[in-house]
Amino acid sequence: MTKLAGMVALVAGGTRGGGRGIAVELGAEGATVYVTGRSSQAGRSDLDRPETIEETAERVTAAGGLGIPVCVDHSRADEVQALVERITSEQGGRLDLLVNSVWGGDSLTDWEHPLWEQDLDTGLRLLRRAVETHVITSRYALPLLVARGRGLVVEVTDGNTARYRGSFFYDLAKSSVIRLAVAQAAELRPHGVAAVAVTPGFLRSEAVLDHFGVGEDNWRDAEAKDPHFAHSETPAYLGRAVVALAADPEVMAKSGRALSTAGLYPEYGFTDIDGAQPDWAAHWAEALEGEFGPLGDAL
Repeated sequence: MTKLAGMVALVAGGTRGGGRGIAVELGAEGATVYVTGRSSQAGRSDLDRPETIEETAERVTAAGGLGIPVCVDHSRADEVQALVERITSEQGGRLDLLVNSVWGGDSLTDWEHPLWEQDLDTGLRLLRRAVETHVITSRYALPLLVARGRGLVVEVTDGNTARYRGSFFYDLAKSSVIRLAVAQAAELRPHGVAAVAVTPGFLRSEAVLDHFGVGEDNWRDAEAKDPHFAHSETPAYLGRAVVALAADPEVMAKSGRALSTAGLYPEYGFTDIDGAQPDWAAHWAEALEGEFGPLGDAL
């Protein structure tokens, strides 16, 4: 028996990276997964990456679930509303899991300059992509969860502590996503729906692998450039964390919290694809805290 058989999930921003990893792992446990994003076989988004929503959906189905690709720009309320109407029609109003994983801000992040030297339009565009899209998606999808009186919202972020993330707009976006989980948890609790934020550690996304000039089959070659890469994790590890939360009948006890793969694997026992259990928080404390300071308390 698969853990999530019969479950219907929406993974917003499932084209690549953490979103793809979550979608595929949900499929591996029998879920029907709507995979959305702007990059499709019909054309690439302005990010100009080769991954597509159709490819992710095919991986979901191959893993054992049912992947349904839908090309959606989550900054457009009309497109999100149409998506939710389609889910309502095709699934009889059922939606069990909403994953807000839209990002698209890599090319907009300025890691070199303080706020007063940054381009304001670029920074605000990052916030619209990384935060406003989540708000729009929840606005239209949450009524399906509320109507069922059960379910889970997962906000995918970067980091679950108050530590500054090194760039003003990037930090504001990722911290804001955590507050979205907190706020949704407060409003959804009376309706039996949970909301959490979840972060991976050092994620081996497609873009990160490209940055190091390696693939998943030879990723350890990149350790020569960055020894900390030895403690990285695949998107599947994040996906398995989300699966564990979605299958947990007591998940409401975690509602409103900022969680991490490092904090969840000891409880749920999931592993990465190679059987390892990467713990970025532990590695930071051992190897990076002296140089960069502690990660800090959880938000």
